[in-house]
Amino acid sequence: MNTITESIQQFLQYTGFANMTIQHLGMICTGIALIWLAIKKEWEPLLLVPIGFGMIIGNIPFVNGLQIGIYEEGSVLNILYQGVVKGWYPPLIFLGIGAMTDFTSLIAQPRLMLIGAAAQIGIFGAYIIAMLLGFTPAESGAIGIIGGADGPTAIFLASRLAPELMGAIAVSAYSYMALVPVIQRPIMLLMTTKKERAIKMKSPRVVSQREKIIFPIFGFILTALIVPSGIPLLGMLFFGNLLKESGVTKRLAETARGPLIDVVTILIGLTVGCSTQADIFLTHISIKIFVLGLFSFILATIGGIGFTKIMNLFCKEENKINPLIGNAGVSAVPDAARVSQNVGREFDPNNHLLMHAMGPNVAGVIGSAVAAGILLSFLG
Repeated sequence: MNTITESIQQFLQYTGFANMTIQHLGMICTGIALIWLAIKKEWEPLLLVPIGFGMIIGNIPFVNGLQIGIYEEGSVLNILYQGVVKGWYPPLIFLGIGAMTDFTSLIAQPRLMLIGAAAQIGIFGAYIIAMLLGFTPAESGAIGIIGGADGPTAIFLASRLAPELMGAIAVSAYSYMALVPVIQRPIMLLMTTKKERAIKMKSPRVVSQREKIIFPIFGFILTALIVPSGIPLLGMLFFGNLLKESGVTKRLAETARGPLIDVVTILIGLTVGCSTQADIFLTHISIKIFVLGLFSFILATIGGIGFTKIMNLFCKEENKINPLIGNAGVSAVPDAARVSQNVGREFDPNNHLLMHAMGPNVAGVIGSAVAAGILLSFLG
């Protein structure tokens, strides 16, 4: 009888109920909230559902030594997490992004590249503030990249500069990507006048197929020569776009933008969510990272819109740019461009800004990868 009682007691000690803390419960509730937002509000469901469920998985408490936790070397989750820690997943995500992205708007209107570049001010602004708050230069660089609103880039840079902050940086980056419509709209309305919101831009010129093929080749050569440390991201981005535009690699392009990116998105979202174990994730440092990430994202939005208004001071009336597309300078493709379109149509249902907003939006993707390369070359 004693043996049976001891066995039952031992079993109970191994259950999650016996090891549950208020911190674990809080993180599980956070995961459920993310899943609710993804399903009910349709906020980046492809990201928030895997991350939210990963949070639930990662915060089911267990006794150490069972080889099931994401931080236990050799466990299944730990092996999958190596794609995050070692930076394998982000370049594959960029391959898919390149294969599904149309650079036509940027090729037709090269000046829009400047808006994407201006939006990167959020990255370097947050870097400076993080330094002032006591973070190391490497940690500050990894935190600042959140302002690019590009989860894969944030993970890639954090894996090189501050792997110990990976969970907080990744969750922060993906969370703010999902909150693009909520965060950016008030800033856009605050920084623009009714007259500016009503600006109708000229239709971009027609771009030839030859230009679409040449752009990824020479675009990669130029950016890679400027920041060689950004080659893993830039190379895969432009390669994916070449697969799309070449016209002879349709199967490869469909694989890159379909099954491949879907699989990697599942793995990266789930493992990032699992990495938010309460005992490791819930610290004052994580709170600082979330605050700095929000500041970085807001500053990037302000930088893109503000620079667009400055550009208009030097443009003829017929060539003026609607400042509402300035928000798209961040890298959240295509959600930031959709916000430009939706806000513009609130004030003029006939004003279609999406095709114009995609210019700074894809420029933001390139810009965030270049910024990551710059930070890595100085701080890595």
